[in-house]
Amino acid sequence: MTNIPLSEASLDLRAPEFFRVRKGLWWLRLITLALVDYALLFLALVFSKDHAYFVNSSGNEARYYLAIFITIFIQIGALYSQGLYQQGKNRHEYLNIIKTLIFAHGLILLMEFVNQTALVDVSPYKLTLSWLLSVLFVCAGRFGINITLEYLRNKKILGVQPVFIICDPDNSQQLINLIKKEKHYTIGGYATAKSLDRYHRQETLAKLHQLGVTEVFISWDAIKNRMFLCWLFQSAGITAHIVPMELKPIYREIEFNQIGGMTCISFDCPIITGKDFWIKRSFDFVFAALFLALTAPIYIAIALAIKLDSPGPVFYRQTRIGLRGQPFQVWKFRTMRADAETLQKELEALNEIKDGIIFKIKDDPRITRIGKFLRRYSLDELPQLFNVLTGEMSLVGPRPLPTRDVDKFSERHFIRHEVLPGVTGLWQVSGRSDILDFEQVIKLDLNYIENWSLRLDFEILVKTVKVVLKKEGAY
Repeated sequence: MTNIPLSEASLDLRAPEFFRVRKGLWWLRLITLALVDYALLFLALVFSKDHAYFVNSSGNEARYYLAIFITIFIQIGALYSQGLYQQGKNRHEYLNIIKTLIFAHGLILLMEFVNQTALVDVSPYKLTLSWLLSVLFVCAGRFGINITLEYLRNKKILGVQPVFIICDPDNSQQLINLIKKEKHYTIGGYATAKSLDRYHRQETLAKLHQLGVTEVFISWDAIKNRMFLCWLFQSAGITAHIVPMELKPIYREIEFNQIGGMTCISFDCPIITGKDFWIKRSFDFVFAALFLALTAPIYIAIALAIKLDSPGPVFYRQTRIGLRGQPFQVWKFRTMRADAETLQKELEALNEIKDGIIFKIKDDPRITRIGKFLRRYSLDELPQLFNVLTGEMSLVGPRPLPTRDVDKFSERHFIRHEVLPGVTGLWQVSGRSDILDFEQVIKLDLNYIENWSLRLDFEILVKTVKVVLKKEGAY
């Protein structure tokens, strides 16, 4: 293990140091397209005015323009939901624009039937006319914007976005040539796959921030078996493109783009990065605090039972390895004899885990009578909520392992330390102690990190309750 500064060790792979807005000029593209669309849709509706698309017989001009605003808002909202304000070729998928505006006009018609506001004349002819004008104007506007952008880029009037390349040296020139074909990129720098190793990631991110990079292109060979690293770039507000494409399943929201004629996988950033992670941390703290306050009598009852059952302390503290390889003291209710750690050396030969990394035996003679009951229902883990309160653990994440186990890790196993360890995780809801192969544990951990979401955490918490109540795989 390598000592890492606490300022870095406190960062989960998924968490930015603070809330940040996604990098790049995406906001300029979004505002420009939205304003142009708004103006063109407004013109389409004004031209439809003479055909009484909107009923205005009462002479209420304010009501008339309110109806126009609501109608345009619905159409722009529909275009946005279909990804027609995103970068690349998405913004001028004309067939998608046509279908989306059909849906928007259908929604407007449905709202009129439901609310009966008498704002819209539902004549099929007039409704069709409004749709045709909207489609014609929006498509013409998108075409005009693309022609203008190409002209400005060719004349070097419009700035280009700095991007960074991470790939093997043998593939660097080929990738650079492909990216240059896009004309709106400039190569800000280049690094090998080594820059993604756990000892160099923070240095790489610092370099990207210094260069003002908004997008990074990574060869498949460099990112292979490291899809979890996309969280690293997302938390930094940097869009990640992976090239070239390979037939490997990826269970995350992705986009497919053409870069210089080559298909690449893009992991776009949300507008505000890291918000889901901070929601997770806030929930961890609030839940742990409330649970500890409401279940204090249970803690006292367990403590008394432990003291009456066997000599020794109530709590058991053990050094575990957590985020970024930093050791911390994990709290548990004591379920073993006071001399359990000394006796473990004599029991190593009975270890049931195949590769010997984790120590597990089914009928462990060190476990006390009350300890068996506590382990059966995972009650011995309850004090770890104090670790959650202090920020050393999360409710859901890879389980932290003792130093004895981590000392036997291979390099690929350290992925577990890139995110906060958890009280429960995929390992616990997928077999608990019945899983006797540590490689299966790593596979579950990697699956969790790659596909993490608030929904996944919630599903694991629900499954944990079911597993505990059924006493599955516990000993």
